[in-house]
This record gives sequence, C-alpha cells and structure tokens, in this order.
Amino acid sequence: MKKMIWFFIITVLLTGLNACKKDDSSIDDTKTPDNGFILPKKEMRAVWVTTAWGLDWPQDQHSAAVQKQQYIDYLNKFKALNINAVFVQIKGMGDAFYNSPYEPWSAAITGTRGKDPGYDVLKFMLDEAHARGMEFHAWLNPYRIATRAGSSTAYPDLHPSVEPDWVVSHEKIQIYNPAVPEVRQRLADIIKDLITKYAVDGVHFDDYFYPDPSAAGVMVADKDDYEKYGAGIASIEDFRRDNVNKAIKAVHDIIVTTRPEVVFSISPAASDTYNYNTLYADVLKWNQEGWVDIIIPQLYQQVGAATSDFKERLHWWHQFRYQATMMVGYAYYRFGDPAAPSAFQSANELKKQLELTKKYRASLGHVLYSAKYILQNPVGVTDTLTKLWNTPTVIPFLGRSVAADPGEPQNVRFEGGSLKWTTNGAVRSVVYFTPDLKQEAKVFTITTENTAVTPAAGYYCVTTINSDNKESKASDVIRKQ
Repeated sequence: MKKMIWFFIITVLLTGLNACKKDDSSIDDTKTPDNGFILPKKEMRAVWVTTAWGLDWPQDQHSAAVQKQQYIDYLNKFKALNINAVFVQIKGMGDAFYNSPYEPWSAAITGTRGKDPGYDVLKFMLDEAHARGMEFHAWLNPYRIATRAGSSTAYPDLHPSVEPDWVVSHEKIQIYNPAVPEVRQRLADIIKDLITKYAVDGVHFDDYFYPDPSAAGVMVADKDDYEKYGAGIASIEDFRRDNVNKAIKAVHDIIVTTRPEVVFSISPAASDTYNYNTLYADVLKWNQEGWVDIIIPQLYQQVGAATSDFKERLHWWHQFRYQATMMVGYAYYRFGDPAAPSAFQSANELKKQLELTKKYRASLGHVLYSAKYILQNPVGVTDTLTKLWNTPTVIPFLGRSVAADPGEPQNVRFEGGSLKWTTNGAVRSVVYFTPDLKQEAKVFTITTENTAVTPAAGYYCVTTINSDNKESKASDVIRKQ
C-alpha cells in the first residue's frame, strides 16, 4: 500500500512538472537566424464568420449578388487589418453551404432549407479568401440539426439520407445521436466529401457536443443507448465522453488518410470542467493523443474576472495543450455591449489580452468572434486592432507536411529601387525588414512575386514558404542605404 501511495504522489508531481515545463517558454517566439535578423513571431490572425441564423453572413440577404458583395466587403476589411485566415461556418444546422449528398442546402442562403442557390457558395467563398492570401477553414457543427423555442414548433424534415433513429429530438435542440456508430461514420463521410471536393485549409469544430441541459430544455434520456452500446464502460458519463472521443478520432483519421495537409481545429469552452462534465468533451485527451492540430479555447471573459479570468485561463490552457498548437478565441462581440463588464467598454481590454497572449511562445494565433463586429467597430476596437496588427504575419506550420520543403531564395539584390530575388517551385516569398539589426524585424510583405518595391532604408532579407506554411532558411541580409 505504501508503495502504491508513493507511486501516486510521484506520478502527480511529475505530471505537474511536465505541465509547468510546457509553460516555461513563455516568451515571444523570436529567433535570430545565421544572418543576424531577429525574426518576428509567426501568428495566425483569424475571424469566425457565423452563418447559423445568418448572424454574420448573409444576414437575411437572399440575392446572390448581394451575398457575394457582402462577403467581399468582409474580406477586404480583413485584408486591410492583416488578418490571414477565416473560419467560415458551412454546416451549422445539419445543413451545407455546398451541394452535399448528406445535408440539405442551408436555409440561410435562400430562405428555404434545401433550395439550391444557383451558385457554388463554398467555392466562391474559398476562392475569394485564397485570392487575398487568406486561409479558409471550414467550420462545422458536428451534431446540431435544428433548434426551436419549444415543443409546439415542429423540427424541419430530415434529409432523405438520414435515418430517424440516428437523431435525438430534445425539447429545444435536435441533434445527431453521438452514441450511434452510424452517426460517427456519417460525420467522417461528410468530412471526406468536403475535403475531397474543396481545397479548404482546415476543418473546424466549435464547442457544441452533447447539449447543455440548461439550453436544451427537457432532455431525452440516453439510458437505452448506454445499455445497447456501453458494454464495459463504467458509467454513463464515461460512455458519453467515449462517444465523442470516437467521433473526434474518426475525423482526425479521415483527414490524415484523405488530405493530410488539412489541419483540424476545435474551439472548446474556456472551462475544461464544463467541457468534460456538461458537454462530455474530453479535450485534454484529444490534445494528448494528437487528434487535433489546433486548440482554440474561447477566452471570453476579461482580464481579472472573478470567474474564468482571461489571464488564468490563458495560462491553464498553455499548460495542458500537449500536442496541439495553442491559439486563443477572443470575445470581440462583447466590446461596447452594455450588458458586458466595464472592461469591455474600452478597446484597451483587447490590447491587454493580445499582449498577454503574445508573451507565450506556444501561442501561435488569435481568432476573433465574430465578423460583423469588426465592421461595426464598437468602442473603436477595430481602430485599436488596426494599430496593433499594422504589419502582415506568417501563418506557422500547423499540420502534416505534404509539399516539398521550400528552398532558400537566391541572388537577393537591389535593382532600380526594387528588391529582387529568385526562387524555385510553388512557393510564396516573405520579405523581412528592420531599420536596425538590433531590433526585431517586421514582415514587409508576403508575395507570389520575386520582386518588391522597398522605399525605406534599412536591412532586408527574404525567405520562402510552401503550401504547408513551412519556411525556408533566410537569405543573406541586404542593406538599402
């Protein structure tokens, strides 16, 4: 017994040390290559574009021309803010923003569920993002089919491919039943179809797994599911977590076998106790097993909040990210909201949060919720973001490598007032600049060209990045007088 107690104590201590060790490197991810440049930290800067209920897009606009222009306006604003990725919701209600054999066309597009809008919505959105050098991550809700105010309203008809016994209709939410093996297979099939047809850069899930009883109303019991499928599992709670684990692993596996360059991300709630005990999402296991490439906790409280303090949650998630890359989700929508705490009545709160996040070397991205608030600019928060994100950034390598490694640029030189260089293969080039080699460099531009107009005097170097976001060795430094 004493040996067992000591073994337990040592195990706990080692776990704590490992967790702390993960967080020891809480400094910016800058580095000085052989050429003397101090390179800036790589960062994804992204926005969630919500389509459920048309919240961000298309906002009850059912004209294709109006929808397209609205989306373009978003992207142009994001580009001006040096945002380099969008997370667009393409399956929010058991529906699709493309022609799917598994889901009906979304009612948000035409006003009628199942109605073809007459254009390839997803291809349009994807192509427009890529044309601006932005990544496109397809955001899906894995289980939700429909919501309603109460049982007096009928749920919409199911897609013909859906078996009724795959579905659970709670009082206020209808979902695919996470316990049913065919549901997990269907989810994997949906992902395979999506990433085969479309060149999305990522697949993204939000924090909806098992429903939260506080929002679902009267719940349908799953005791029969447990008896049917839960043999050998100690409790019904563990059974629910196991069902979600199997779904997450199935999605990871189908991505790896179909298009391994696609990254898989999940944005859990800030509280892991809530994730684990209410939504039955064992996020830490997903991180440990390497089933997710990016974890984006929704840190939607202010710095110093009495509960769920932004700073404390930020630190906690860095400790327990394990194999996942860490990014942060920000409550952009709370700025200027009269119901939000006083901290959100000033754009300085966003500045404070971004600066705290940047101190962690392992934090490699920011995702803002959500798109429409960036255009609305409540309490001048977008003006503040313009000042903070005043130069581009390079998205870090996040997933699995499929492209050839990028080669170092050659023959870097000034000709006629322009910086020029040569490259090989399908790569983009990153031009870095600093007026003083003792200062951290900035990204001057990211380009598909082999030339850049560089008006400022100072020091420049060039790298290349491939389609996996792997970056080459930096070129020699060249100085412009």
